[in-house]
Amino acid sequence: MAKGFLGAAGTGALAVAAWRAAHVAIHCPIQPEGPWPPRPSAVDRFPPNNLLQNLEKLGEGRLSGPEDVYVDAAGEVYTATRDGWVQRMRANGSWERWGFGPRLLGIAPSADGAMLVCDTDKGLLKLEENGRVTLLASVVEDSTIRLANTAIEASDGTVYFSDVSTRFSFDNWFLDFLEHRFTGRLLKYDPRAGKASVVLNGLGFANGVALSPDEAFVVVCETMRFRCSKVCLKGDNAGQAEIFVDNLPGNPDNIRLGSDGHFWIALLQLRFSPWLDLVAHWSLTRRVIASFPALTERAKAMVKGAMVAQVSVNGEIMRVLGDSDGKVSSLVTSVTEFNGDLFLGSLTANFIGKLSLDKVPQQQGDAIP
Repeated sequence: MAKGFLGAAGTGALAVAAWRAAHVAIHCPIQPEGPWPPRPSAVDRFPPNNLLQNLEKLGEGRLSGPEDVYVDAAGEVYTATRDGWVQRMRANGSWERWGFGPRLLGIAPSADGAMLVCDTDKGLLKLEENGRVTLLASVVEDSTIRLANTAIEASDGTVYFSDVSTRFSFDNWFLDFLEHRFTGRLLKYDPRAGKASVVLNGLGFANGVALSPDEAFVVVCETMRFRCSKVCLKGDNAGQAEIFVDNLPGNPDNIRLGSDGHFWIALLQLRFSPWLDLVAHWSLTRRVIASFPALTERAKAMVKGAMVAQVSVNGEIMRVLGDSDGKVSSLVTSVTEFNGDLFLGSLTANFIGKLSLDKVPQQQGDAIP
């Protein structure tokens, strides 16, 4: 009887294994290419810290996943939340709903007083305070803009914005990491022509976008590659792309130019779970995780902690602030500096974090080019 039981159990196990193998072969949504690259060496140069744990929570309980944050010249705070509202915090601390768009991520001001927002389903939108919504771009060169993420407007009205992936939507963004193919794009919208064009393609999860102070170049974050690239907009090198900052101690999400004249970058901790880093090293294990939604959600849940970096206009990492334990904030997706204060957005928080830079050390070692 024992042999029969063991035989039946063995047959059952083989059947389950065969079913799972068939499921992966037939239903796997990704086509991974090669192993993930090693983690950046800057991780050792900037060891974990918890300097972000001293932040103040703005709008706690009112905001649902405020992914991006913008602060205007008067100090009023704007953010787009997962319930579709652009919300504004007045200088006196009161909150109000400013405008509505269904599925918003990045938010940036337009010279005419409207807001440029990236809708995860529709593309690049312009929202006005009176409720008017204008679709600026949903396709580029006959290709659907699948996941518009962040936009910035230049002084001539040109809007530069990112398209994370040509393969996956917002709900499946983690699959793009597991697949690790570089299909992201930096796009630009010409208001005079009324259409978008491709500035740079082949990006590893194109994310945050920012202009230099003199608009001599535009920067785009490549979240997968631990780096940001830039495209020159003026001079003899106009149109040429190069690396702006590499070897970041985290995966760059959004980037903004602060009032201090430096860039501030939110850094995700996607490669800092030892288990996730191990299993994601091989294409087969990534295919297995991607094939079962429950495994995908468990892998996403391993992303903990928060980190932001100050980077000079020359691409030098100046300092890094973190919440390595994720005790107060986690999965910080944007950071904005205004008059010596940092404002932090997060897809998983119900508040905007505010931290005075007077409360943190000015330097953490030498700048890293």
